Amino acid sequence: QVQLVESGGGLVQPGGSLRLSCAASGRTFSSYAMGWFRQAPGKEREFVAAISWSGASTYYADSVKGRFTISRDNAKNTVNLQMNSLKPEDTAVYYCNADGHTEEVLDGRGAYWGQGTQVIVSS
Repeated sequence: QVQLVESGGGLVQPGGSLRLSCAASGRTFSSYAMGWFRQAPGKEREFVAAISWSGASTYYADSVKGRFTISRDNAKNTVNLQMNSLKPEDTAVYYCNADGHTEEVLDGRGAYWGQGTQVIVSS
């Protein structure tokens, strides 16, 4: 069993930056692929970024490429999402996702989800 807790959300002006973190419980964190998803009001949840268990492979939605960076620290059981050049359309609740298989995370079918953290990009 893995429990995920997101943090770092908040209100930021367009063009600003935020760093989201997802802390995971459990000793097997290093064996899980991790991902970030987001859901804006009235919209379906969408993929944002993912990282393999080793950190060797990263994946991004086209809408965030070049602006967001996903990373992980297996020693601290955390995965981070550095978000730069934020836009109003990045406003959403951001969720952390984990699974033993990268494909499951990429498809949004990872076994474990956090409760989410709100990001609001507004002037």
